[in-house]
Amino acid sequence: MSYGEAGPAARMSGVGASSLHPAPRVAGHAQAMVVEYERHGVWVVAAHGSCDLESISRLEEALTTAVRRHPKVVLDTSGITFADSSLLNLLILTHRAGALRLAAPEPQLQRLLEITGLDAVLYVRATVEEAAAC
Repeated sequence: MSYGEAGPAARMSGVGASSLHPAPRVAGHAQAMVVEYERHGVWVVAAHGSCDLESISRLEEALTTAVRRHPKVVLDTSGITFADSSLLNLLILTHRAGALRLAAPEPQLQRLLEITGLDAVLYVRATVEEAAAC
């Protein structure tokens, strides 16, 4: 399951969270929209949009809460359109706090993970289902 398939039971947060349309632009940056749902007994957080210093707060809040409440969390990255070191830092902190898995990184994010070596530290899988199973 990917961001777009989360369905009506998903909990959404972020600017523009009342619909599945991309979030409006705020101060020149689109806020990341976050959808959360349970899949195969694992809590999934799906991010959509830009994940940089000015737009990552919703995702940070969702991941921080998720790792406190759930034994395993999958971050569906298939909807992330841009990522920088802010996201990488959040991934490291979340990984340290709990069992984080990454699913479906787009080529730009996959490249960042490879360059920084995070692909060897984090569990990165092609789909949410694969990430939930590991």
